[in-house]
Amino acid sequence: MGVSERDRCLLAAVAGGLPFVRRPFAAIGERCGMDEEEVIARLRRMLATGVIRRFGIVVRHRALGYRANAMVVFDVPDADVRQKALRLCDLPFVTLCYRRRRRPPLWPYNLFCMIHGRERGRVERLAEEAARFAGIAHLPRAALFSRRCFVQRGARYEPPLALPEAEVR
Repeated sequence: MGVSERDRCLLAAVAGGLPFVRRPFAAIGERCGMDEEEVIARLRRMLATGVIRRFGIVVRHRALGYRANAMVVFDVPDADVRQKALRLCDLPFVTLCYRRRRRPPLWPYNLFCMIHGRERGRVERLAEEAARFAGIAHLPRAALFSRRCFVQRGARYEPPLALPEAEVR
C-alpha cells in the first residue's frame, strides 16, 4: 500500500507519542493540516492495511509507583499454550502475555505474562492466582522481577531510502 505525504506527516507526528491534551488527534491534525476526523480515519486505514501494525500506549509504570514488576514464565505443553494464554489474558492484572520459543537446555519456558505491582508479595500472590486460573499451577514456572527500567518508546517509521536518479530503474 502506498503512503502519501499526508500519511508520512501523520506517522511522524505520532511517532513521539500522542500529546497529553483533551483532544490529541485534533492537536496532531493541526500539525499536519488535517482535522480530527481525517487524522482518525487515516490512522484507522493505516491500521487496517498494515502500514501501522498496532496503536498502543507505553505506560511509565515506575513513575506511578509500580516497582514490583514480574515477568512470570511458564513451561506449558506446546499444544496447550494458546488456550492457557487466552485464560491469562482474561485476568485484569496481566498486562502482557505472549509465547516464545524455548531455548533448551537453559531456558525451558514458552509462555510469558507480565504482572505489575507496588509490593513484591502481592505480585507473587497474583502470579499464583494466575497459574491456578489458567490451570497451569502444576507446571514449572518462575517469577522474574525487574531490577531496573529500560527505555520504552513507540515505533519509529523511517522514510524509504532515496536512490540517486541514475540508480532508479
